[in-house]
Amino acid sequence: MGITNDDVQHLRRCVDLAREALAAGDEPFGSVLVSADGRTLFEDRNRVKDGDNTRHPELTIALWAVKNMEPAARAAATVYTSGEHCPMCAAAHAWVGLGRIAYAVSSSQLSEWLAEWNAPPSPVAGLPINTVAPLLPVDGPADALVDEMRALHAQRFSV
Repeated sequence: MGITNDDVQHLRRCVDLAREALAAGDEPFGSVLVSADGRTLFEDRNRVKDGDNTRHPELTIALWAVKNMEPAARAAATVYTSGEHCPMCAAAHAWVGLGRIAYAVSSSQLSEWLAEWNAPPSPVAGLPINTVAPLLPVDGPADALVDEMRALHAQRFSV
C-alpha cells in the first residue's frame, strides 16, 4: 500500500506524542489507533521512565483494543506509530488481531542512530515487524518524518 498523505497526518500526531513523551522524561515514542472510517479511537505515548519498560504505546493500544473493540473492528483498524513496533508490541498486535501498522521510522534506522551516537543498545533485538508477525500489513518508514524523529532521539541522548 505505501504511506499515503492521510497516513502522514496520523503519523504527525504520533510524532507530537513522541515529543510529549520526551518532554515528560520518557523515550520519544507515540502511537495512535484509527478506525476503518478514519476516526482516532485511542492514543498514547511511551511511559517507561518509572522502570516498567513494557509501557510502550503500541502495547497499550493492543490492550485497549481488546477491551473496547469487536474483532472485526480491530482487524479493520490501523495503528500508527512513531517507531516500528518492537517484538513485544508486534506480537501483542498480532495476537489481538489488529490490522495494518504504519510507522514513521524503522527499527533498523533507530539502531543505526544509536550505534552512531554510542548510545546503549536496546536489550531486545530490533526485528522487523513481519519477522515477528509475518501476516500483518505494514508500511513505513515515512520519509517526511524521519529527520524530525531522528532529532527527537538525538535530543534524548544529548547528541
